[in-house]
Amino acid sequence: MNEQARRRTPKPYRRPKKDPVRILAFEALRAVDERDAYANLVLPPLLKKAREQGDFDARDAALATELVYGTLRRQGTYDAIIATCIDRPLREVDPPVLDVLALGAHQLLGTRIPTHAAVSASVELARVVLGDGRARFVNAVLRKISQDDLDTWVERVAPPYDEDAEDHLAVVHSHPRWVVSALWDSLGGGRAGIEDLLEADNERPEVTLVARPGRSTTDELLAAVGEDSGLPGRWSPYAVRMAEGGEPGALEAVREGRAGVQDEGSQLVAIALAGAPLEGSDERWLDACAGPGGKAALLAALAAQRGASLLAAEKQPHRARLVERALAGNPGPYQVIAADGTRPPWLPATFDRVLVDVPCTGLGALRRRPEARWRRRPEDLEGFAPLQRALLREALSAVRVGGVVGYATCSPHLAETRVVVDDVLRGRGGDPVEAELLDARPLMPDVPALGDGPDVQLWPHLHGTDAMYLALLRRTG
Repeated sequence: MNEQARRRTPKPYRRPKKDPVRILAFEALRAVDERDAYANLVLPPLLKKAREQGDFDARDAALATELVYGTLRRQGTYDAIIATCIDRPLREVDPPVLDVLALGAHQLLGTRIPTHAAVSASVELARVVLGDGRARFVNAVLRKISQDDLDTWVERVAPPYDEDAEDHLAVVHSHPRWVVSALWDSLGGGRAGIEDLLEADNERPEVTLVARPGRSTTDELLAAVGEDSGLPGRWSPYAVRMAEGGEPGALEAVREGRAGVQDEGSQLVAIALAGAPLEGSDERWLDACAGPGGKAALLAALAAQRGASLLAAEKQPHRARLVERALAGNPGPYQVIAADGTRPPWLPATFDRVLVDVPCTGLGALRRRPEARWRRRPEDLEGFAPLQRALLREALSAVRVGGVVGYATCSPHLAETRVVVDDVLRGRGGDPVEAELLDARPLMPDVPALGDGPDVQLWPHLHGTDAMYLALLRRTG
């Protein structure tokens, strides 16, 4: 056969290679996009199913996890880069195609996977899930992206800091502009602090365990985790950090409910409320927004050590069942009910201590739920505001005179933290409340950089925790 004839002979069709790791990562991203699911809820069952089917080991699981979370964290930056490599507006590209492109961009720019392997694996994924025609489009775009590294691309697509600081930070650190602005307002200070915070949001957080007092100890957890990968908590006396990762559910204490997975900031909130000075009795505690049960389980264990009881209330029945599961086996008296904290079934002035961890935008947990930054909108604040104020007012009504309420939220946004507390104390939108703010800082001893008080704002880049907020209020009349 001559050369001309050889060129005319079509190549035989080759079936695409199915890569279970990248297919799983793609399925997780589609679930996040199509069902508004959270990756930390979608990914574990997918990984479990893959392991049960065989030929999926710990390294595969680690790579799939990195591909999913890395792509979600850097989605804004990757979108800006992809937009410069295509000939149409980004919104006109089908979402499944964008997911494959973003997965490929992350492998090229955010991992050590060799360029040729990142491109070829992404094209094979596209052939499997999108078809050969779209795979050619994916191949062309990724080859353009592969021509430069991440720093070069960011310098090209991000506006100069001096011209638009917030937009620059939004592209460089992959946060929506409005989130950058809100975090900067809450944090205060100059460029260094906000960049440190945004960088911390893009880091993978450690898994932190809590040894529920009276039921487990940090020594037990450290021994179970192993001295090579287990570290004591930075601030909480009940915390153990799984520095090298691992599967918490494999630990006996976690399986039995004597310990659990809980961010150290969340632990500090419960500990501070339990330690706040009281006037009078200390027998009845309430967690008015208890789901999914982490803080309630720690409070119940602390209450049991003092002979106090805990009532854990959660509006959503399915979340109330999660609270029941978290509290099962607690040695002291407790009760879990499905109840709305804005229309409570309990009598006023009933409790000595009340925690109200209100629903919020979740901007303090972007390390764990990176997709939340793309899902939330500024108008969401308007939806949460009436609920947050109503819950705090009812919590202050539920506590007796001299008792203490802890107002907590996993958001540093001022509209969800200090503004809510100030409005309720001043009677904006309702009757004035006779209460005073307590200084929460002494109840978190040895924790630095807690601000001017009396409330407390924790930060990922300063404390290694979620950005939890806590205000303690004592009812005075």
